[in-house]
Amino acid sequence: MSTATAPGVTVTLLPPTTRVSFRTADPAAAPMALPTVVGTRTAEGARTALCLGPDEWLIEAPEAEGASLLAALATTAAPHSAVDVSDREMTYAIDGPAALALLATGAPRDLAAMPTGSGARTIFDTAQIVLTREADTRFHLTVWRSFAPHVTELLDLATRELAAGL
Repeated sequence: MSTATAPGVTVTLLPPTTRVSFRTADPAAAPMALPTVVGTRTAEGARTALCLGPDEWLIEAPEAEGASLLAALATTAAPHSAVDVSDREMTYAIDGPAALALLATGAPRDLAAMPTGSGARTIFDTAQIVLTREADTRFHLTVWRSFAPHVTELLDLATRELAAGL
């Protein structure tokens, strides 16, 4: 599935992007602004940083910026780890007024309470995902490539159920 639709929702596989798993005990030493509250994100141009834990961030940037992002992170003035995990993950955009209904088929969280611009590590069915709320009715669901066939099948099934009025 590259795109699936149902009344009120579209699921689209997004093109590749650069993703870096960044760890440090001193976020102020990083060469970019990092949020310090778990679940919040910052943005600098096309780069975003999502705080997944007290010392863990998922940093995303356009694919063409991968080398420059890693080079910048290498200048962090504190002990750190910056691992390119771009090939490990795939991201789906889930967009439309029925996005919450679609995500409710596999996510146990109260997604209606998730603020726009925030994100969280959670599960979809049994697969670990990172879910970000991009706008009121638009989410990005990032899943490890090895779990993607399972999640893709579930998203496809859920869109067909929504289309059938179930």
